Amino acid sequence: MGTRLRRRSSSSSVFSALEEPEEEDGGELQWPFGRLDTLTRDELKETAYELFFTCFRSSSGGRPRDGSDAGTKASSPGRGGLTPATSRVKDALGLRAKPSVPVRTTVSTSASGSLFATLPQSAKGKPRPMTSAEILRTQMGFTEQTDGRLRKILMRFLVGQVAKQVETIILPLELLRHLRPVEFGDPPEYHRWQHRQLKVLEAGLLLHSSVSTDRLHPAGLRLREIVSASEFKPIDTSKHSEAMRALCNCAMSLAWRHQSVAPVEVCHWADGFPLNVHLYLCLFRSIFDLKEPTIVLEELDELLELIKKTWTTLGINKMIHDVCFTWILFEQYIVTGLVESDLMDATLAMLDEVAINAKQLDREPSYMKVLMPTMTSLKLWAEKQLLNYHECFDKDVTMMDSVLCLAVSATKIVREETSSIGSVGMIVKHDIREGRNLLLKNCVDQYIRTSVKSAFTKVYDHGKFDNMVVEVDEDPNDTMINLAKATESIAFVEKAKYSPLLKRWHPIPRAIAAVTLHSCFGAVLRQYMYKFSCLTKELANLLKIAGNLEKLLIQMVTEEAAESEEDGKEILHEITAYGVDSLLFKLTKHWVDDRFGMARQCINSAKESENWNPVSKSEPYAESAVNIMNITKVTVDEFFEIQVEPKDTEVAKSLADGLDTIFKDYILFVASCGSKESYIPALPPLTRCNQDSRVSQLWKKAAAPCSAGVVAIDPSSFPIPRTAHELGDAHRHTASRSTQRLYVRLNTLNHILHYMDDKSSSCKIQIEGARSSIHAAILHVAEVASYRLIFLDSAHFFYDSLYMGSVIGARVNPALRALSHNIAHLSVVLKEPARAKMLREVLRASLEAFLMVVLAGGSGRAFSRADFEMVAEDLASLKRLFAQACAEDAVAEAAAAAEGVVALMAMPTEKLVEEFSIAACEASGLGRSLERVPMPPTTGRWHRSDPNTMLRILCHRDDDSANRFLRRTFQLPKRK
Repeated sequence: MGTRLRRRSSSSSVFSALEEPEEEDGGELQWPFGRLDTLTRDELKETAYELFFTCFRSSSGGRPRDGSDAGTKASSPGRGGLTPATSRVKDALGLRAKPSVPVRTTVSTSASGSLFATLPQSAKGKPRPMTSAEILRTQMGFTEQTDGRLRKILMRFLVGQVAKQVETIILPLELLRHLRPVEFGDPPEYHRWQHRQLKVLEAGLLLHSSVSTDRLHPAGLRLREIVSASEFKPIDTSKHSEAMRALCNCAMSLAWRHQSVAPVEVCHWADGFPLNVHLYLCLFRSIFDLKEPTIVLEELDELLELIKKTWTTLGINKMIHDVCFTWILFEQYIVTGLVESDLMDATLAMLDEVAINAKQLDREPSYMKVLMPTMTSLKLWAEKQLLNYHECFDKDVTMMDSVLCLAVSATKIVREETSSIGSVGMIVKHDIREGRNLLLKNCVDQYIRTSVKSAFTKVYDHGKFDNMVVEVDEDPNDTMINLAKATESIAFVEKAKYSPLLKRWHPIPRAIAAVTLHSCFGAVLRQYMYKFSCLTKELANLLKIAGNLEKLLIQMVTEEAAESEEDGKEILHEITAYGVDSLLFKLTKHWVDDRFGMARQCINSAKESENWNPVSKSEPYAESAVNIMNITKVTVDEFFEIQVEPKDTEVAKSLADGLDTIFKDYILFVASCGSKESYIPALPPLTRCNQDSRVSQLWKKAAAPCSAGVVAIDPSSFPIPRTAHELGDAHRHTASRSTQRLYVRLNTLNHILHYMDDKSSSCKIQIEGARSSIHAAILHVAEVASYRLIFLDSAHFFYDSLYMGSVIGARVNPALRALSHNIAHLSVVLKEPARAKMLREVLRASLEAFLMVVLAGGSGRAFSRADFEMVAEDLASLKRLFAQACAEDAVAEAAAAAEGVVALMAMPTEKLVEEFSIAACEASGLGRSLERVPMPPTTGRWHRSDPNTMLRILCHRDDDSANRFLRRTFQLPKRK
């Protein structure tokens, strides 16, 4: 395997992941168990060994057992102790044994020097087989002096507590209580040791606790203070020390806390993730031979039994143990340079156990914290190799099958866990039946496509194809020919070397690779052909070679596709041919694009200089429209004159799409004329029409008895703009220059619509998108033009003067005369169908202005019930005017809402108040409860049943009842 996948094999490499996750570079493995910022790898290893020592000695009761109190002897009774016992676990995992390995021996020493101080005197000083515990200590790099010190401490805090279980011991706390500074070589050594124990307490009880803790927990805050203080000098750990008492209280409070009311039998100080996994892996790494890191010790069974004694303290169970064992085997495979296939096989065997465990329904959250990151890390590593297997397995393809198994297995566990669908299964190495499931097929499909693309890209980059057009040393066509030959070589290698192996994992691997190569070369070929505007002899030769390559690749696809009907049909659909005809038409398309560029340039010029003046009286549309139409007409005519057969429907579609885009762009430009909302006056604030208002006073001053109850007053009393008669424009239209330019926009859109209809019928170029856009644009421009005409150009006839001061003195007749001239003018200027849409929009704008006068006319307008007949008569006159230009049904439908609003003016005030109150309450969700009437929101959609519309009728009613209701209910201010 390539050297870039290998890592330097050393002890520092093994533990480097403990400090920080590995960067994803090359073949390196991403560390899945998080960071421990407060503890170094050496401190973790020391803590792990102290924990192991305590758990083992506590479980054995501290008593010797026939010279084997420190663990089961590593020799086999049946073999006279000369060789290590055969490991059942290694046999099950398929791990090879180390040849001719003599049994490990040691010499028993003094009583204070070892775990074996209790051996009989006859045994001391003689070589004897090392016990498993001694092997583990040696593997972890600790001396007998460390054992002696730990043994003394253990004896101290277990005196008189024979029944005390290790699960109830807070080890760092006990070590601090029973180990004195005098037992260390120098004060700095003791200080470092003490600070480590305190940092372990902080990590286990606070930073990585298995039981959630409030950040402001008093015991936690006090513990942090103690740890911080110990950074600069050791704390006093004597029996009567205040600091020690405080430390004990904090540690006990945090370690024995629990979330339920049931009694807790295990203290929690080292079982939180990821601290527990870090400590457990420190012990686990002792199973590998120090001299030959690829070899697992023959004493594996005994070592595992000893390591399992830490389960209760670390919160480890069989399921977590299996995940950690899987990880440690694979990690060793990586750090030793990917040279020992037995470690990979053992990893896959352990993955079987992990998959079985993952099916269990009683999985704990702590298990999922370990499982998911581990499986994700394995998946990422394996996928990195497989996504570039042409390079990673170029020299050695034998391990590719195992890596495939690892990737698919880990991926399946991860995906099924995250989706929580079904039970987690396992794809084993030689399981062909499971090899055809959808997940496996999708994974391998991705590996093939990505790796083949990488191999093609490497050849492409090596040939410097990005600069092939400007190279002088080599002809560009020769460069493309060499790329075609290299692509063919990749296809042969894939077929002979990788496809037979991948066939067990995917039904059509050769077809997938061939389709990918076909797509890659086709992309380069199309890019290359795009740079030429004419066909040459050299270019034809290149197209012939490209055609032969295409036949070869398609043959690879069809041969394998025939073996799998369903997958074969699917893969065949991915092939996009790059024949000579299609490339010839690509040149035609390039020509079409040039013409489209000219059209876009014309549009850009129009955006800068168009003034929206008509070309002439007979051509009442913009000059830019004439230019656009000419360019598109010439383009379409010349396209259908090109003598290339058969006609390429794809190029024709491209032409239609381009025309559609050009028309849409120009239509959008023509329709960019603002919005109708910019011309509608802002609604004045709601006020009540009280009897003391200026309007009422003037009415009373000028009123004379009449049947309607209203008399005309002098309009000069109000700041009303001059009437149309005074301006001298009563007998002509009121459309301003800007409004007339909007008419030109309408005619321009109308002209484009007629042109598109004609061209589509003669040339069969379908541009339905632009056609629908132009209808919407005509409606928008007509709407803006009509609202500008009514609310701005004709404002002095409508909103500024209608019913201002009184109804009888400011009727609608002047507005009708101006409307009549405007309708006549636009009927002459505009062409169908824009004329009809414009008339309908003028009708809607006029009705909107009429309602704005009645409902939002400001303080200069007030109405009584007696005004209803005149207002209704004016509305009817407005309808009759438009009935002459529009269909009666359309006029009646548009005026229905206005008639309903005007009808409210005839209602008695008490009835109107009642209906308003009910409508307002129902609209706000209060039902018919009239205890408190809410203020209805302003919707702007005037309607008889709209509570805001009713409120505005009341605000404009000159009536004592309405005035009192508005003052009492909404505290509306008086008019000034």
